[in-house]
Amino acid sequence: MTKINIDTISMLPRGMLNAFLVTWGSEAVLIDTGLPKSAPKIARALARRNMGWGNLRLIVLTHGHIDHAGSGKAVADLSGAPVLAHVDEMPYLTGTPPLLRPSGLFGRLFKRTGLINQPFPHVTPDIRMDEDDMDLSGFGLPARVLHTSGHTPGSISVLMNDGRVFAGDLAASGIALGGLILRGRPKSPPFEEDRAAVATSLDRLLTLGGREFLLGHGGPLPASAIKSHIANLT
Repeated sequence: MTKINIDTISMLPRGMLNAFLVTWGSEAVLIDTGLPKSAPKIARALARRNMGWGNLRLIVLTHGHIDHAGSGKAVADLSGAPVLAHVDEMPYLTGTPPLLRPSGLFGRLFKRTGLINQPFPHVTPDIRMDEDDMDLSGFGLPARVLHTSGHTPGSISVLMNDGRVFAGDLAASGIALGGLILRGRPKSPPFEEDRAAVATSLDRLLTLGGREFLLGHGGPLPASAIKSHIANLT
C-alpha cells in the first residue's frame, strides 16, 4: 500500500486542540473537525498534501463535543464525504447539551465558562455505528473503528493496523486543555462521564496492539504512558 501520512491539524495553539488528517495516494480521512469555523484550517492541511475537499473519503467524529464536531456539518457540506459517528453520540450531535462531569479543578472552572455547551450546527452522521468494531478497509484505510465509551457514551477510537491510535478524549496530556508544557505526562481530559469505562476502553486498545496514542488535547503518548494513566484511573 502507498505510504500513509498523518498530519496533526492544530485547531488551537501548541497542541491544546488537535484534529488529524490521514492521507495516502490521492485519498484522505479526517479524524475530528475542531470548533465551528475550522474548515479553512482543514482545507489548508489538505492543500499541503496537494489535495482538496474532493479527496476526502470519510470524516470520523470521535465524539460529539463542540471542539471535536463543531465543524462537522461544514466539512461534510464542502467535501460531500460521509460522516461516521457512534449512534450513542446522536443526542450530542443534534443539540442535546453534553453531560459534563469535571475530572478536576480545571474542568470545574472550564465548565463555568459555558464554552463547551455552546450550540453548533447539527451533524447527522451518514454512518451511525452501532457495533463495537468496524473495519475501515472499505474506505482504503488499514484501520478499524472501536467503540471506546467513557469520555462520552458514544466515544470511538480509530486503531491503525500499525498500532497508532486516534483516541479522541480518552486521555490527554499537558496542562489546562493539553499541550503547552508537560505534553508527555498523561492525565484525564477536563470532563469524563464514566471513569471506569475510560480505563476499560484504554486497556482494550492496548490489548489490541495500540502503541502510540494521538489525542485531541496534548499528546501523542506511548503505550507505557497510557498504562500508567489506567493505573491512576482504577
